[in-house]
Amino acid sequence: MRGGQYQVLLLLDGLAEGGYDQILLAKESSPLRQAAKVAGHHVCPATLYNVWRWSRLSNAVVHAHDARAHTLAALVPGIRLVVSRRVAFPLKRSVPSRWKYGRAKRYLAVSCFVRDVLISSGIPPAKVDVVHDGVELPSADASWSVEGPIVALASSDPGKGRDLMQQAAALAEVDVLYSGDLLRDLRRASMFVYLTRSEGLGSAALLAMSRGVPVIASRVEGLAEVFIHNESGLYVRNNAEEVAGAIRRLRNDRELARCLAQGGRARIEERFTKEHMVNGTIGAYKRVLAP
Repeated sequence: MRGGQYQVLLLLDGLAEGGYDQILLAKESSPLRQAAKVAGHHVCPATLYNVWRWSRLSNAVVHAHDARAHTLAALVPGIRLVVSRRVAFPLKRSVPSRWKYGRAKRYLAVSCFVRDVLISSGIPPAKVDVVHDGVELPSADASWSVEGPIVALASSDPGKGRDLMQQAAALAEVDVLYSGDLLRDLRRASMFVYLTRSEGLGSAALLAMSRGVPVIASRVEGLAEVFIHNESGLYVRNNAEEVAGAIRRLRNDRELARCLAQGGRARIEERFTKEHMVNGTIGAYKRVLAP
């Protein structure tokens, strides 16, 4: 599962805790469907019939979380459709695309950058809400290990900057743990380095900050909204020498690393908790349902 799927799980949990009835429509083979079933949520196959069937309920809101779901829901007439937008690239200008994007009542942009992309692509500003990703905060005694490994995200996506990470690691003369399980590996990380060439927000960086791990990240698009440079993280340009310099800086200045770890967690508490995300989403639903 990727960041967007984890956000769906957090939203399902938060809505259930708030007493809202919900049904997840997902592909039968998807990890999200299996995880939601294990968590006790009501799950059905993502078919056109099921979208139509459940959207007929009184006060039903249909929330599409990815492009395929958006296309499926857009085919059902007369529904209250909310669409989450997590990616930073512009909308297509074709006639089918304009029709599809005109069907939604509201858009939930994962960052101010993504909101601006939607608006510049022709979505009316009044239809767009910014709802940041949220993360759950572990107990306050969670702490990072100053002697632990440097952790980066394991990804085959060429846009995620693994080539740049490898160049920077060679310059800084450090080893890097490329993680496929951040929840596990962040428990012992000395820092998390998140390099990317395009990013709607950056849920992996949020996760590291919530765990009290200092973060180095590319200053690009929505990722540039996640923290404040030198207070709750370190931003770098996508330049191997600059990334290597930031790694050395954290390695050599433990007090700075400790301050960034504390500042990152405080930043999460301020605006990126699960509660912020769930409440923002519920607010959008209420605007859709308003007469």
